[in-house]
Amino acid sequence: MFIEDDDAVRNAIAIELRAAGYVVQAEVDGSSLEELAEGFRPDIAILDVMLPGRSGFDLAHVLRNKSDLPILFLTAKDAVSSRLAGFSAGADDYVIKPVAVEELLARLRALLRRSGRLEAEVLEVGDLILDEPARVVRRGDTMLELTPIEFQLLGFLMRNRGVVLSRLQIMSQVWGYEEHDPNLVPVHMGNLRRKLEASGPRLIHTIRGHGYVLRA
Repeated sequence: MFIEDDDAVRNAIAIELRAAGYVVQAEVDGSSLEELAEGFRPDIAILDVMLPGRSGFDLAHVLRNKSDLPILFLTAKDAVSSRLAGFSAGADDYVIKPVAVEELLARLRALLRRSGRLEAEVLEVGDLILDEPARVVRRGDTMLELTPIEFQLLGFLMRNRGVVLSRLQIMSQVWGYEEHDPNLVPVHMGNLRRKLEASGPRLIHTIRGHGYVLRA
């Protein structure tokens, strides 16, 4: 559940969350909060503070009185008093805008794991296994040595197996920003491909004019 009254921010972040595999219910205010909590049954709530009608702090109080749902504030209000008010309202994390998408996703995963709503992932595609908590990648019987960026890149591709991902999507998810050297993605993708293909057939495919897809 994501409540944000700025249309551009709400739409942009919702797109990124869906690209990362989340099912997102995005709303402009908290007028339907109770119905969302009962019907949509979210695993986590992302709230702005300044909202039409009830503030994010008010919404957090309502949610906290009903459940142990993890609550993350995503707001431009960076004063210490606002942070303290957020945690007093029941927040589990308080993030200041603007935030890199990858940092936001990392914080969400951390909250979901701590709450027991998300187990640490072991991803598998064909004979390729990526063990996130152990930071291990194996193809068949071969252990692969990846750089931190290659590990993040492969994890993103594996979580979205079969989905064609654009360079912009990959940049925002792995590096966390959009202004970039246009050669950055293909260079790292090429290095990752070589390591994977040293132990088996091609898994990462280029879809010319659209991006990249991982499939067995």
